[in-house]
Amino acid sequence: MSLTDTKLRHLRSKPLPGKYGDRDGLFIRVTAAGGMYWQWRIRTPRGETTVSYGKYPEVTLAEAREKHMATRKQVREGVNPNDAKRQAKLKRDHAAATTFEAVAREWYDVKRGEWADSYGAKIMRRFEVDVFPHMGDMPIAEIDPPTLLSVLRRIERRGAIETAHRAMENCGQVFRYGVATGRVLSDPSRDLRGALRKPVVKHMAAIVNPDELAGLLRAIDGYAGTHIVRTALQLAPMLMLRPGELRFAQWPEFDLDAATWAIPPERMKRQKAGKMHGDPHIVPLPRQAVALLRDLHPLTGPGGYVFRGERDHERAMSENTVNAALRRMGFDTQKDMTGHGFRATARTILDERLGFDRAVIEAQLAHTVSDSLGRAYNRTEFLDQRRTMLQAWADYLDRLREKPASPAPDHAGQQAGPK
Repeated sequence: MSLTDTKLRHLRSKPLPGKYGDRDGLFIRVTAAGGMYWQWRIRTPRGETTVSYGKYPEVTLAEAREKHMATRKQVREGVNPNDAKRQAKLKRDHAAATTFEAVAREWYDVKRGEWADSYGAKIMRRFEVDVFPHMGDMPIAEIDPPTLLSVLRRIERRGAIETAHRAMENCGQVFRYGVATGRVLSDPSRDLRGALRKPVVKHMAAIVNPDELAGLLRAIDGYAGTHIVRTALQLAPMLMLRPGELRFAQWPEFDLDAATWAIPPERMKRQKAGKMHGDPHIVPLPRQAVALLRDLHPLTGPGGYVFRGERDHERAMSENTVNAALRRMGFDTQKDMTGHGFRATARTILDERLGFDRAVIEAQLAHTVSDSLGRAYNRTEFLDQRRTMLQAWADYLDRLREKPASPAPDHAGQQAGPK
């Protein structure tokens, strides 16, 4: 007798292991664990084999019979249904492996070991937000320049011009990887040069006029906030470091007797190999910096963060603290000055007004600099030269700080003074 829905429901509620036939060779196998599987036994040139149609009740009786009818037709035509199923799966897997998203994720897995985790996360986030939703499931070989441009235009329309350019660069890297692995013939991004609007280069706000810098230094000395934040503000223009390198400083990194600070390589802005295997960035400390740190040590030392958080002493102060302090002192962080801008201030004045060697300046900034032949020449630490430069820079800042403030101009543009 053929199976019925009633019989199947009964078997499911009270499973009895065994094989229960339907018609034309179709049967359902009930396991000791209660699983119910649709199957058919057939003979092939290689011997008997089982064709499976799925599990009940996910596959109903009517669906199992429909699949069985199609499979019997394959057998009559001389096709092994299991071989056909494997071929279809291989075809689906191949199609899935050639979508833009699949190739992009494969490229990402190959390259991610070369990047810092934060950099890799930014790239994947850019793909997931701006690219995959619009062409991720398309076969990479079918994506032409207009298709890619339409995706990039979406980013451009929301005003994220630089993000659009970065997305095009990353997509180009994926396409070139696809060319190398035989899944696409060419990189469509190469035909889009000039198709996107140029991003407006916007530098961090920075004061480069000595008179204005003098006013900022005096404002910092009079800052009414915490001693920790005031010390960070006083060190920021002196040491020329990135804000994150400064605020994550920890006391064990300092040798105040030797007047040096060794910043661990993993905290520097480097490629992943440099973070993992590079040398620390040695910062020679001018005597003014040593004095400031010795004064702060009883408050936040001897271990942990030098510039600890106000509420949580186990964490570094917030990345917004320095900029918030600048705003509190009346400096617009969009137009006047930012915590990162102290680097540009020092770089400009040391070069243009104090005449220090640019290679030494760049070494203190921890930049990679090349000579005219493209060879990196700041691999040497320039430690002695940087120590001399930073002491001269700290002394210069002291002279600016002590310089009498210029009188403000009156409404007619003349220098205001006694009448």
